[in-house]
Amino acid sequence: MQLVFKDRIDAAKKLVEKLEWLRAEEPIILAIPRGGVVTGDVIADALNAKLDVVVPRKLGAPYNPELAIGAVMHDGTYFLNHDIIDALDVPRQYIDGEIAAQMKEVERRLMLFRGSKEYDLEGKTVVLVDDGIATGATIFASIAWVKKQKPKKLVIAAPVAPRDALERLKEVADEVVIISTPVLFGAVGEFYQDFAPVSDDEVQDIMKKYKHEKSIKHYNL
Repeated sequence: MQLVFKDRIDAAKKLVEKLEWLRAEEPIILAIPRGGVVTGDVIADALNAKLDVVVPRKLGAPYNPELAIGAVMHDGTYFLNHDIIDALDVPRQYIDGEIAAQMKEVERRLMLFRGSKEYDLEGKTVVLVDDGIATGATIFASIAWVKKQKPKKLVIAAPVAPRDALERLKEVADEVVIISTPVLFGAVGEFYQDFAPVSDDEVQDIMKKYKHEKSIKHYNL
């Protein structure tokens, strides 16, 4: 029987149990919108940590935009799934065009959710969080970008991921915390009873809470 989470909050609470050791690290919880922000919010609240977002954008395959051939970040850092690209014989010209198009959407979301493209992650423990990992394109693009920021430690946390993705993640992160790693994996939503879409407004509301807390702390200083 496959492990099924009630919803993102339930999954996040289960993740927190395996992340308590990070409390002393004063980590930055870096969530991938949209669903990952709900997960990250629960984790950040439980660990009394700062929540921030990072925005990768999937690169869609020709004639099938839902199939990820890779992902790109706001600064142009990208990850390509060469197995899919080779199987579909995707030309480089198409890939470059898709990267350019998706970077515009990345920047729009980044400004919408956090209002800035500036980060301060150097020398800090970063916990990269999503509500699940499927093809791995967005998480691996995010990892590549985070590593450029020179964090002290990079931890990957998600409720569910395919077993083969877990092994690849262990090669590029300091710690990987995944609750369920099924061999048979279709889509992340299969492992949730409630996997309702998360809106931009919901993400903004969560992020406003952390901006408000930051401003209060600054005022109290």
